[in-house]
Amino acid sequence: MSKNFDVVVIGAGPGGYVAAIRAAQLGLSVACIDDWKNEKGGPAPGGTCTNVGCIPSKALLQSSEYFDHAGHAFADHGIEMKSLSLNLKAMLARKNTVVKQNNDGILYLFKKNKVTFFHGRGAFAKPEGEGHTVRITGATEETVIARHVIIATGSVPRALPDTPFDEKLVLSNTGALAMSEVPKRLGIIGAGVIGLEMGSVWRRLGAEVKILEALPALLGAADTQVATEAGKLFAKQGLDIELGVKIGAITVGKQDVTIHYSDSKGTTQKAQFDRLIVSIGRVPNTNGLNTQEVGLKLDDRGFIAVDDHCKTNLPNVWAVGDVVRGPMLAHKSEEEGVAVAERIAGQHGHVNFNTIPWVIYTSPEIAWVGKTEQQLKEAKVEYKTGTFPFLANGRARALGDTTGFVKFIADARSDEILGVHIIGPTASELISEAVVAMEFRASSEDIARICHAHPSLSEAVKEAALAVDKRALNF
Repeated sequence: MSKNFDVVVIGAGPGGYVAAIRAAQLGLSVACIDDWKNEKGGPAPGGTCTNVGCIPSKALLQSSEYFDHAGHAFADHGIEMKSLSLNLKAMLARKNTVVKQNNDGILYLFKKNKVTFFHGRGAFAKPEGEGHTVRITGATEETVIARHVIIATGSVPRALPDTPFDEKLVLSNTGALAMSEVPKRLGIIGAGVIGLEMGSVWRRLGAEVKILEALPALLGAADTQVATEAGKLFAKQGLDIELGVKIGAITVGKQDVTIHYSDSKGTTQKAQFDRLIVSIGRVPNTNGLNTQEVGLKLDDRGFIAVDDHCKTNLPNVWAVGDVVRGPMLAHKSEEEGVAVAERIAGQHGHVNFNTIPWVIYTSPEIAWVGKTEQQLKEAKVEYKTGTFPFLANGRARALGDTTGFVKFIADARSDEILGVHIIGPTASELISEAVVAMEFRASSEDIARICHAHPSLSEAVKEAALAVDKRALNF
């Protein structure tokens, strides 16, 4: 006999598990289905983000940054190390522990909020009476009936044509996070977030890293001033980034990978690597949902087609996160999951795409929210800017990290903040103030008039706001 629920969520990534918890908080009976497995075959909810994405990459970024600091920066602080060695096995074990803690935390939250969890794969089946029928395949076969279904199945890495991932020599983000030894020569195709972060990790640990990017400019989505600064700093660190390349033949040998490509001048080049990470984007994960059986509409790029409220073409079927339009960001997925749960409960959930922050966790970190200068120029919007370098910030000097700057962009007439762009220490944390300010449609003057603790990195945000009116106090 099938079990009945008000809401069934397919997928327990950031969008799915948060949607399930919020729906349960609102008094609905909720089930969540997810088939991620840990090393022992047990449940590992959290999706790509927790298992092979955001969480493990940040763990390795932190560990590798400590290693890099110990080898290069500690001496400036009067900390002398006579010998330094890398225990990669222990580093990876710590990363795995962090992942498991997050997996277990989600399972605890399901129990706390009385969300029924099914460890298996969910797919639509032919309707059995009212509601939507979802078949679960896994350790046991079960069928559930849902009044509402939320699809949150996420995305999968895009592979190169004719060069599939083997996770041994040709790696997706999964293999990039689990190399058992540091490769001498590491190649990366794609200079996006994953490529830059994974390149940073393995460069710090001793690999020679070359990144090949098809686009003619680095970080095209970021503000040009920030992207230019980032390119200089990455080059100084030793990341070899080639832009405007065209990938040709790729030969996977027994122990290495050879790439033939044309550089930005059209000259044929050849490079040989011990490992190759392919990070050329991700595609929506709709395989196995049985979409054709029930007539669920996909768009021309394979995403589940939804309206502005995340409704699909099927009644009471919703979709959130990477599987629908919009930026593939974990926090965007979470906000959509909450909004949909609230809409199902009769409330008015809301997601403001204009104030979704972007972060790249390299060193320095890069973060932004709102519009870039190039976007405003294209839209012919009049604006004014203010920047402030971390070189002039007392806390940054004390930390020993004065790279980068904070940049404000405000409307030329109203002074409303249109965008904030940060490259520098803890940019991922500092950007939150800008997000809050923009949600309240604050002006740069509002931030300039707020007292910030001294000494703190946040003072650079205040100073950049002051600089919009050309009255920065410390630069």
